[in-house]
Amino acid sequence: VASFSVLADVVTQVGGDHINVKSLVPPNGDPHEFEPAPDDAKSLKEADVTFISGEGLEVWFKKLVTASGYSGKPVVVSEGIKMREMEEDGKTITDPHVWNSPVNVKVWVANIEKALAAADPADTADFKANAAKYRKELDALNSYAKSVIETVPKDRRKILTSHDAFGYFGREYGVQFLSPLGLSTETEASAADVAKLIDQIKAEKVKTYFFENSNDSRLVDQIAKATGAQPGGELYVESLSTADGPAPTYAKMFRYNVDRLSKAFAGT
Repeated sequence: VASFSVLADVVTQVGGDHINVKSLVPPNGDPHEFEPAPDDAKSLKEADVTFISGEGLEVWFKKLVTASGYSGKPVVVSEGIKMREMEEDGKTITDPHVWNSPVNVKVWVANIEKALAAADPADTADFKANAAKYRKELDALNSYAKSVIETVPKDRRKILTSHDAFGYFGREYGVQFLSPLGLSTETEASAADVAKLIDQIKAEKVKTYFFENSNDSRLVDQIAKATGAQPGGELYVESLSTADGPAPTYAKMFRYNVDRLSKAFAGT
């Protein structure tokens, strides 16, 4: 079992044919506000290995453990990542959206490989080979993003999104993301916060806004109308698309987002 669809895909890449992965949060679902169903409790109790991202992303997971009677210890795949911290409502909090940098996902891969090998020693060699192959794919994604974004002047790398989920992407590639909500979609932006953000967007000449596939878009729409920012489409931030959508795997999701942002920076 994996907590949400992005993580489920990465676990699948490492485990290959030796594992069967269920994602608790479905495609296009919000991992912040997810409400588990009885079937999720059943899946968790029956799991041989359970993976969560951690760092406050899955606030619902403890309740699910209690409800399910699950006695195992989940693998926290984000352990070992250099975390991003920020101030929110006077408190220092950790940004849990680590996967929006492929460099961080390589740490996930190492933790996943170790956990699968411990659970299934007979297939250790296959897990190791799968992990090595996938790390090369992640390196290629990182190189692709750098090559695309480095062509954009730094003062034009500014985007409006609904919540602060692109911090690691921004840190890695020098892109500034502005958002009315904080790190979780469960937070609410005050009227003063929204007014301040509108002023900032106008002052910094942010030209493009994006909706997120797993979030309510109304607040971003309101801010865009007040600032004149133009729609850039939809980004896949913390959830994959369905299998027939544009972002059914992590690799496709990341490349899709880079391409969408690139078009926005180019004004197309």
